[in-house]
Amino acid sequence: MSSSPNRQLRKADIPGFLIERTAKKMRQSFKQVLHRIDVGVTIDQWAILYELNRADGLSQLELAKRTYKDAPTVTRIIDKLCLKKLVERRADPTDRRRFSIFLRAEGRLKISLILPEARAFREKAWDGLGEKEVKQLIQTLNHVFRNLE
Repeated sequence: MSSSPNRQLRKADIPGFLIERTAKKMRQSFKQVLHRIDVGVTIDQWAILYELNRADGLSQLELAKRTYKDAPTVTRIIDKLCLKKLVERRADPTDRRRFSIFLRAEGRLKISLILPEARAFREKAWDGLGEKEVKQLIQTLNHVFRNLE
């Protein structure tokens, strides 16, 4: 199917641009939520806390894989979370070069404050979409992601 020479392809017509635009808007909007509730964590710090809430005691490498961030970035984020006393590093008993990251009580408290707001944010983002549409969106995005692995 050829396009008419009079029709210019606009960025908004390209799915990749729409995905990027939406991801940026979601990030900006969630940043505002975190600022409004004044919890003192960034989106990237929240991503680490969220993963630790799902599986406490992950290694820094596991956290990097789960959050799709490089290892040096995750190390810096964990350093900041340790300074805020939200997480702690514990040496692996079998390999002292390796650390596991654990939530502290203060970290669990932050999660309890942020999680309901994060859920409300997602509900707002998916408002007007039925369960079938959300499932299809997830399947489509996962399919694109797997194509690029």
